[in-house]
Amino acid sequence: MNLLYPRFTLRQFGWMLVFGLIGSIIAGLYGIVHDQITLRLGVEYFTKFKLLQFYYLDPSAPIHITAMKIGFLATWWVGFFAAWFMARLTLPHESVPQAARRCASGVGGMMIAAATLALMAAQWAPKSLADPRLPAWEDMLISYNIQDPLAFIRVGYIHNASYLGGLLGLLAALFWLRVTRPVKATPV
Repeated sequence: MNLLYPRFTLRQFGWMLVFGLIGSIIAGLYGIVHDQITLRLGVEYFTKFKLLQFYYLDPSAPIHITAMKIGFLATWWVGFFAAWFMARLTLPHESVPQAARRCASGVGGMMIAAATLALMAAQWAPKSLADPRLPAWEDMLISYNIQDPLAFIRVGYIHNASYLGGLLGLLAALFWLRVTRPVKATPV
């Protein structure tokens, strides 16, 4: 199969959409849980930063509801594309149930990688105002009028690391799916 110009049937394309939709729901739920946890660690990250990025959300809504919406909106697309690409690798060579099981493993691996890097970032984030990494954040902290800089930075570390973990998990999953796929094609 050519990775840039794959060949698949219309039925396989339909299943790729289904896999993508399921992946978007899973990623969106991950984002909701992730943002509920990080909201408790640093509320200003949401009230003074994320609300500007998601300006179309109601700023008068309870912040935990807004954080749930932000969590879903910030991650659903990652799950859609991740599951879509995993389906592109599996469906032309495997039955739908086999491809679904292997893609689910890939998505699970992505989530584990994202959560692991997020936890590592939480530990690695600055814990003191004397930390030499704080000046790199100074402009942002001032422009958003952040009152609790350590909490804000910690949540920023966690969010960035979670995206990086998701990307690394996706690359690992795609590699694993590619090298472990069956030799003989099974039509869908």
